[in-house]
Amino acid sequence: MGNPVVHWEMNSEDPQKLSDFYAKLFGWKVTYHPQWNYRAVDTGSKMGIGGGMLRPDRSGPWPSQTIFYIAVDELAPYRKKIEAAGGKIHVEEQEVPGMGWLSLFTDPEGRMLGLWKPAQAMPARKPAKKAKARKAKKATKRK
Repeated sequence: MGNPVVHWEMNSEDPQKLSDFYAKLFGWKVTYHPQWNYRAVDTGSKMGIGGGMLRPDRSGPWPSQTIFYIAVDELAPYRKKIEAAGGKIHVEEQEVPGMGWLSLFTDPEGRMLGLWKPAQAMPARKPAKKAKARKAKKATKRK
């Protein structure tokens, strides 16, 4: 599967002001979810990834102003790897209802990052060769 960066978050003292700034600057669509006190960001592009903006529940200083989330198939094995490599776990496992689970950690230099396990694995893409073979087979049947 690899481990792509799948989400980002910006921590802010004033997430409304921050979301207004990026909406005006880039035309990002920001949707406020009051039940989570969270602003989801749709950048409007298939080329990149979406993210979110929030004010953390605790007072600063925060370990990071921006957090990247890395997709994993299971959280626990990666938490062990992080600690073995010199990182520190800050959030063991937290559910995001209906979406998945996350863990937060800092690397040995103090950068905070997240692990993300989606609730449902994304369907695997079919190899291009098989798709071409199916098209060729259909074309042959039509003749």
